[in-house]
Amino acid sequence: MKTAILIPARYASTRYPGKPLAELRQKDGSVKSLIRMTWEAAQGVRGVDAVHVATDDDRIADAARGFGATVLMTSPAAANGTERCAEALDQIEADLVVNLQGDAPLTPPWFVEALIERMQADTDAAVATPVLRCDAATYAMFIEDRKAGRVGGTTAVFDRNLHGLYFSKEVIPYIDPGKVPDPIPVFHHVGVYAYRPDALRAYAGWPQGELERREGLEQLRFLENGATVACVEVDARGRVFWELNNPADVPRIEAVLQGA
Repeated sequence: MKTAILIPARYASTRYPGKPLAELRQKDGSVKSLIRMTWEAAQGVRGVDAVHVATDDDRIADAARGFGATVLMTSPAAANGTERCAEALDQIEADLVVNLQGDAPLTPPWFVEALIERMQADTDAAVATPVLRCDAATYAMFIEDRKAGRVGGTTAVFDRNLHGLYFSKEVIPYIDPGKVPDPIPVFHHVGVYAYRPDALRAYAGWPQGELERREGLEQLRFLENGATVACVEVDARGRVFWELNNPADVPRIEAVLQGA
């Protein structure tokens, strides 16, 4: 199975304009852009034949080429990363496409490797995506963001076959604040996807549904059209995982980098 990783990146983010070029301080005091860190994370994934940055912005393209990435130029019309990957599909040859979104530089390589394995084993799945059980610290960050009115990470619920039922920017399922169980039954959705090419092409032809529009979550378009999204439970192996969703996340991620 020929596998390609695409890193979709746009400059005009509503919540954080210019986010792919945001610089994060590393443990040694140097700084690296978010897009570079994501590209370097992709290099550590086993079983991948190619890694490309997909963007419509010359600033991002120039930065990516500057650190050695190959760039696929796409149109500004892509509404989200999945649409951008679908558009880039015509420029590559792959049996499986991984969307490693450019705001998750802390994504461990084994998260992506688990998706590739699941797609090889689960022939019913059009898409696979990782979910990570929240520890107390991550759950607290979710609650803190919601109390502050910030849209932070995404949570996922799934059936007994680990097929996705719903994804939300709310913290689901609901937990009574006075009775938080251990382990915590909230799963953090990791914004990485592995798609079959036919599923990507179908996605590009479907209109945006109401759930996707309300939540701002691209993966809901698959569920709204009856496609099976396989949720792959992954283990952080002691690492802290968090995406860069808002400027407030920069110090959170830098704190993890400093302690690495």
